[in-house]
Amino acid sequence: MREIILDTETTGLDPRQGDRIIEIGCLELVNLKATGRSFQYYIDPERSVSEKTIEITGITDAMLEGKPKFKDIADEFLAFIGNDSLVIHNADFDMGFLNAELANIGRAALTKNKIVDTLAIARRKFPGAPASLDALCRRFGVDNSSRDKHGALLDSELLAEVYLELMGGKQPGLVFQANQSSDADGRSGATQQRHPQPRRATPLTGRISDQEKEAHGLFLDQLPVSAMWRH
Repeated sequence: MREIILDTETTGLDPRQGDRIIEIGCLELVNLKATGRSFQYYIDPERSVSEKTIEITGITDAMLEGKPKFKDIADEFLAFIGNDSLVIHNADFDMGFLNAELANIGRAALTKNKIVDTLAIARRKFPGAPASLDALCRRFGVDNSSRDKHGALLDSELLAEVYLELMGGKQPGLVFQANQSSDADGRSGATQQRHPQPRRATPLTGRISDQEKEAHGLFLDQLPVSAMWRH
């Protein structure tokens, strides 16, 4: 079973208003295990990056000068994802941008790929609790200390670990290390190592915040008195 963890960074929030993709980052999983294969490009959006995006990602107009346009990397991107499942956090956002970019160059929308939205999964599993990528990293003990800025490849690496936990957390722990060097086109690779997860001498301390506990209590209060979760 081949799946692609995917994330994008964009100039703004709405492709219908002309916003464009400025970074794509993907990681390959086979049978819920990272293979070490990745796909990443910074992309010239042919327009200015919003101040909010610069604040969140640190990606500026100057950094994107000379980078390939989406049309230049489209074939390589489509070949990498194939027709396999795409695992995305808040999939409607990224898919809206990807299909807008494809439409801009006269290419068909992505319709053959199964879309797995980890945001929707998290909301079903933990109703009322925060479901951002950072919140899920805290819940599952995924180290996101290097995420001072958003980045498509880094966020894909974190999402891969969160996704494995959402699917049951039965796989060995994953450690991703991004290759900091990029080629002239702005592409960088990622290496991955797997380590056996040892048994802990003492249980982990709870990672549920007071806000999450309060949200859970409010959710339980809405259930019938006879519901099993109230006993």
